[in-house]
Amino acid sequence: MALVINKDECIGCGSCASTCPVGAIKEADGKYEIGDECVECGACAGVCPVGAIKQP
Repeated sequence: MALVINKDECIGCGSCASTCPVGAIKEADGKYEIGDECVECGACAGVCPVGAIKQP
């Protein structure tokens, strides 16, 4: 998995999850996380309004 969501920066808006073409992003405790299904397309990083999605 090449992308991660920084939970301290995530505002829980869900923009990333609705953009993911493979459904790899799920809500957990009001924040979002990227699962192993991630194909590293970067679509989620492009829509995150706070820039919380980055490569580790």
